[in-house]
Amino acid sequence: MNPHSVKPVDAPTASLDSLLPDLETLYKDIHSHPELSMQETRTSGLAAKRLSAAGYDVSTGIGKTGVVGLLRNGEGPTVMLRADMDALPVQEATNLPYASKVTATDAEGKTVSVMHACGHDMHVTWLVGATTLLWQTRSDWKGTVMAVFQPAEETAQGAQAMIDDGLFRRFPKPDVVLGQHVMPGPAGVISSRPGVVTSAGDSLQIRLFGRGAHGSMPQASIDPVVMAAATVMRLQTIVSREVAPTDAVVVTIGALQAGTKENVIPDEALIKLNVRTFDENVRKRVLAAIERIVKAETDAAGSPKPPEITPLDQYSMVQNDPAAAKRLADAFRQHFSADRVKETQPTTASEDFGSFGAEWHSPSVFWFIGGTDPDVYAKAEAAGRLSELPTNHNPRFAPVIHPTLETGVEAMVVAARTWLAA
Repeated sequence: MNPHSVKPVDAPTASLDSLLPDLETLYKDIHSHPELSMQETRTSGLAAKRLSAAGYDVSTGIGKTGVVGLLRNGEGPTVMLRADMDALPVQEATNLPYASKVTATDAEGKTVSVMHACGHDMHVTWLVGATTLLWQTRSDWKGTVMAVFQPAEETAQGAQAMIDDGLFRRFPKPDVVLGQHVMPGPAGVISSRPGVVTSAGDSLQIRLFGRGAHGSMPQASIDPVVMAAATVMRLQTIVSREVAPTDAVVVTIGALQAGTKENVIPDEALIKLNVRTFDENVRKRVLAAIERIVKAETDAAGSPKPPEITPLDQYSMVQNDPAAAKRLADAFRQHFSADRVKETQPTTASEDFGSFGAEWHSPSVFWFIGGTDPDVYAKAEAAGRLSELPTNHNPRFAPVIHPTLETGVEAMVVAARTWLAA
């Protein structure tokens, strides 16, 4: 068989309609019971139970809460399918009947509200549906399906935790690694591209040191609030004045914390920021500029000691193998109508999905599935108000269940069957 040919994939999703009521119930259940990164015990238990029921050989506790299911079905390629499971410390504001009311203790010991604000509940449901359909149609294909339910994507821990826990040693090397993500966009539409698909991401914590004093005696202080404010404003000039307009870079200050009372100048201030880049040289330049600016501002303020700059997490770029990406796009266009398969631009979102393919030296493809009601999206687009639609990580982010659910299951099955031997 020509390794670049695309096999017809007509019947593998024919029984999907009969699965949808159960999958919708599962989705709502997972959405209502979100779990923070590395705490996904209930979700991983549901995944393991569904894989076992579908005849997969199941391994649990990989990278703490990760799950791997293997369905060996004769000689043929090994296809890895990945879904992430973790939720975010966000208080849900969707007003859905199945909205989360969950609170949990985070890694810093704080009680936080928890929500599936990035769609990982949909990802788990997609993979459960896809693995079930692949089991039901196993007489039509040969090879091995490896389903990976990954923890802690939101903290860039999960993929590496599974790798460090022997993923590569304990399981067969895949011929291709496949993954997908729900995003804002018309539900039912699939988009991807060859090459870079998501950005590198770096998160940093910066601790600034001052000298506290009474609010009425600022002359006795070295004010870290002013120091932090000046630093935040100066950091904005990195993108506007230090990076070429043709280089896409995002520098976002996500947290600025200082003090407890209006008439007390505190000793310290804390800044947390996030950087997204598409070029390693640009990334190094931006990170160096952040360090230079922070140190210069603290020197200018007369800080009693140097700032502490601590990396929080780091994501590598996700790069789709060009040949595999083209092969998959051809398969999608063959299965779905052509107007439902688009080529996207690189996104400044970041993912640790790329670690599997890059470190396993296997080709990988990652794609997006729209989750916004098509009518809502069309009206917002016509009005020039797309930016007002809730994005991932927004408290109001809630993919419309249909056709998002069935599209994701179909896409994953079609993708797997594109490599599995007929």
